[in-house]
Amino acid sequence: MNTEIRNLEPRALWNNFADLNAVPRASKKEERIIQFMVDFSNKLGLSTQVDNVGNVIIKKPASKGMENRKTIVMQSHLDMVHQKNNDTNFDFDTQGIEMIIDEGWVKAKGTTLGADNGLGVATIMSVLESDSISHPAIEALFTIDEETGMTGAMGLEAGYLDGEILLNLDTEDDDDIGVGCAGGIDITATKTYTPQTSEEGVAAYKITVKGLQGGHSGMDIHKDFGNANKMMNRILYALKELSSISKIDGGSLRNAIPRESNANITTTNTEVLEEEFYGIAKQIIDEYSSIEKELEITLEECLATEHVLPKNEQDLLLKAIYTTHNGVFRMSPDISDLVETSNNVARILVKDGAVKIACLTRSSVESGKINLANNIKSGFELAGFSVELSGSYPGWKPNPTSDILKVLDNTYQKLFDSKPTIMACHAGLECGILGTNYPEMDMISFGPTIKGAHSPDERANIKSTQKFWKYVLEILKDIPVK
Repeated sequence: MNTEIRNLEPRALWNNFADLNAVPRASKKEERIIQFMVDFSNKLGLSTQVDNVGNVIIKKPASKGMENRKTIVMQSHLDMVHQKNNDTNFDFDTQGIEMIIDEGWVKAKGTTLGADNGLGVATIMSVLESDSISHPAIEALFTIDEETGMTGAMGLEAGYLDGEILLNLDTEDDDDIGVGCAGGIDITATKTYTPQTSEEGVAAYKITVKGLQGGHSGMDIHKDFGNANKMMNRILYALKELSSISKIDGGSLRNAIPRESNANITTTNTEVLEEEFYGIAKQIIDEYSSIEKELEITLEECLATEHVLPKNEQDLLLKAIYTTHNGVFRMSPDISDLVETSNNVARILVKDGAVKIACLTRSSVESGKINLANNIKSGFELAGFSVELSGSYPGWKPNPTSDILKVLDNTYQKLFDSKPTIMACHAGLECGILGTNYPEMDMISFGPTIKGAHSPDERANIKSTQKFWKYVLEILKDIPVK
């Protein structure tokens, strides 16, 4: 398992990645990984700071002969998304990630891998600990909580960094150079209801939607993967005249496309309900058959619960979710194939008299972000929900005249005899936020090829990581003079 990973080339990078993956590092639970980074830096005798929100800043002087080059900031985030398959027995709070090699890819056994953004962190660690790599003065910035609010980047105050150039190592295709990204805003709709006592003699069922691909709610939103929450709502809407809802539990994190959803219902007409259920389930499976090959929608008898939603509340809930936009809202009119604005209906929880629905709206245009957020907010408010908009963060506007962009473009062509793709992405990179306190810093993003981020299908390409490492080393040599 992880021993096999440690023998991969470049060994320094993969060994640091294995060390990282032995430390639990969920967003908002980064205490152990922060201490791990501090201990790592102290062993090297480097200058180390932890700011007031938990970001770790490690500084290393330039190597011999590179003292006249501009100081660079190498930046990655410490936290990772914790997701696992339904049948995987794993405790993210106590266990390290179990890694395997599969046909040229590094994967985890039934969980997310943490390559997002652990490979970036491991790369920076490898540069910091080396005494043979040629590089300018380095300020390594390891941010926290990127995945659930970017509070680390938001909390980094001016004055900690002197670097003129920032290399963000959080792009997930080795042919891409990132020059812009989307901003985002969290939408949380809540409501209470008075539970209604179930009728006597009712039958109870559990509906399950599972086996969807899921994925990153920014990078994968245009791929039209199934959203388990929207599928479940479609099913419940089809059965609304025949059943009462007692519970819904679907999705998990805002930045992960929901892969699974469960609902409990009661009915007094089992025969008709089963017929309607299998009809709508078949329709959905047929519609997604070419893209969601593992999709399962099941119905099984279960024990009846004591309470259900009142019919009027059930009707408002299902209509509100039905009208909530999910997926791409607008493509960019300026950049080919770039999603401009989208929404992910990420989490739905209905039980014990309370409803909570969580969405993440993204856009590379600030006005577009607010427009869609207000669109969704209005729909929920019409259904009697209280709606909070929070965690708003800015996008990163492309700078086509960037000096570091020219360096990366030229270096890529020199090394690989082909042109990279210079692009903006629909994910929420930290560059836009960091730029608010460091507006003069020239920023760029790149990284190795990672697929399936934010899902248990996450995997890192071994050859691509080797290519990326070669690229990093050459970029460090090509940093402009002061």
